[in-house]
Amino acid sequence: MILPVVAYGDPVLRKKAVDITSEHPQIKEILDNMWETMYNASGVGLAAPQVGMPIRLFLVDTTPFSEDPDLSPEEAKELNGFKKTFINAEILEENGEEWAFNEGCLSIPNVREDVFRQEEIVIRYLDENFKEHTETYNGLIARVIQHEYDHIEGVLFTDKISSLKKRLIKGKLSNISKGKTNVDYRMRFPEVKGRR
Repeated sequence: MILPVVAYGDPVLRKKAVDITSEHPQIKEILDNMWETMYNASGVGLAAPQVGMPIRLFLVDTTPFSEDPDLSPEEAKELNGFKKTFINAEILEENGEEWAFNEGCLSIPNVREDVFRQEEIVIRYLDENFKEHTETYNGLIARVIQHEYDHIEGVLFTDKISSLKKRLIKGKLSNISKGKTNVDYRMRFPEVKGRR
């Protein structure tokens, strides 16, 4: 089932999400719905808070990035088919030079800004079978994971841009929270509840 993506301004996006166990109600259904929702919105990542659930769970599929003609064949191969579920994730280390990449977010449609992030991460997480892994990622995979990880920490990519850029997009963000945005996927807007 395709779930509505929670829009900027909803308090759930600012909550630090809580760990879950394998006993979490309907976890398989939640995962299936999140994958379907993410693909329907042409996303490369989706965190549970973005569908209204303040739990430490996010999905990543970097396959769409593999089609970028500027990538080397090795980079494209690494991104193609990288599809993972991250439960109760904890980033243990962030290493390397910070680099800029133009990021967007399904909860903040039609807003893109350059965000600086470190190039490599070490992350511990549980997969969809609640098996623990500790892995190292770099480049675009690390970036997508960092972006989604921020969601379970109550952080948005717009928190990581300069105060000048924040002022420049303030009107857009206000409009998104009021439902004044045009997207081709289902959204839930905080300031228009009960008015639809």
